Amino acid sequence: MLIIYIMDKINKIAVIGLGYVGLPLALLAEEKKFDVIGIDASEGRIDQLKKRISPIDDKDASVRLKKTKIKFSTDFTLVRDVDIAIICVPTPVHEDKKPDLSIVESATISTAKHLRENALLIIESTINPGVCDELLIPIIEEQTKLKVGKNLHFAHCPERINPGDQKWHVGNINRVVGANSEEALDLAYAFYSQLIDGEIKKMASLKEAEAVKIVENSFRDINIAFVNELAMSFSKLGINVVNVINGAATKPFAFMPHFPGIGVGGHCIPVDPYYLIEYAHNNGFEHRFMSLAREINENMPAYCIELVETELEKQKLGDLKGKKVTVLGLSYKPNVGDMRESPATKTIKILKEKGAEVTTFDPYFVDKSTAKSLDEALRSAEVVVLATAHKEFIDAGENIINSGAKIVMDGRNALYSQAKNINNKVYLGVGVTS
Repeated sequence: MLIIYIMDKINKIAVIGLGYVGLPLALLAEEKKFDVIGIDASEGRIDQLKKRISPIDDKDASVRLKKTKIKFSTDFTLVRDVDIAIICVPTPVHEDKKPDLSIVESATISTAKHLRENALLIIESTINPGVCDELLIPIIEEQTKLKVGKNLHFAHCPERINPGDQKWHVGNINRVVGANSEEALDLAYAFYSQLIDGEIKKMASLKEAEAVKIVENSFRDINIAFVNELAMSFSKLGINVVNVINGAATKPFAFMPHFPGIGVGGHCIPVDPYYLIEYAHNNGFEHRFMSLAREINENMPAYCIELVETELEKQKLGDLKGKKVTVLGLSYKPNVGDMRESPATKTIKILKEKGAEVTTFDPYFVDKSTAKSLDEALRSAEVVVLATAHKEFIDAGENIINSGAKIVMDGRNALYSQAKNINNKVYLGVGVTS
């Protein structure tokens, strides 16, 4: 009965930040019969959305945009008419890996100054523990002259989205929510219960909710680092690490398979651990385990290139200087057009620093700076580096292996079974060859 009562009071919402998190959320809210306003500081992005062109690589969003009635705008004053405002802007890191909270801080300032009394502001952006209490709430109270927890409500529900995943999406992934008052917690819980076909778990505090997202992505980062280290070790021991992982995965409990590769990408796993590392450091604790995991995973592009250099030397072909190298894949994960934090970017940079002549191809990113087709990309390649396991590349696996390149460095072990079957000597994987 409480949820029904609360939802009767909530109708109009604003989603601030219309990227990979905010746009799917806004379209879902419209589908669930909320009156939705979409706000973004980028005029270019808003122009695209008004023309019903999706600024993100999301097929579902592209389809829904064609028939949406959402009002898209750069005008933050529209927030004054809504019951709930949800901030979904990115929280990246600087080049030195220090957290960059400037975008979420700016969005909070722009939003807060227009919030009406008793509205609910929700932060979905990924932030480290303490950001809500120590940074954002003081900003809100300064901008509004309202008191959070009394006549203004505030909650944090860290986003969960997996681009390209057809099973788990913004509409059905379980969520957690925290707030600094019982009323705000009930409001946020009621809203997400209506919005999402999944479990909504109430956390005891804002800090707990903030910590959840950091912990779940750090967990993945650490496990990936573990298998990457195993891959480096096992390559010297003559053990196929993928076979070993698959063997360990037959245990029906207490083991979760992760696999090695050329690096970790996306906006979450390679970024979120740094938020907790920095916050803990500033409060007198050093996360050695998490820092080491980041170091291992950040080094994987360099490690894969070192494998290529060793093989070139073994074949008496010299070094990478002047070699024609084709990098296949620019996306950070298969079958999506998303380059955020992609290890391919670092791989290309390393190759160029070593004097290689680099050609790239990705079916999701074809422009004047890339090859126009896979055949063109392979035509004169002396070395091929597979950085993303797109389906198109797996389907053309034998053609890639037999392209005439002296070395095929498979940074995703995606072509291993094909290389093994044709007994080709040019193939290198990550921990699968001795």
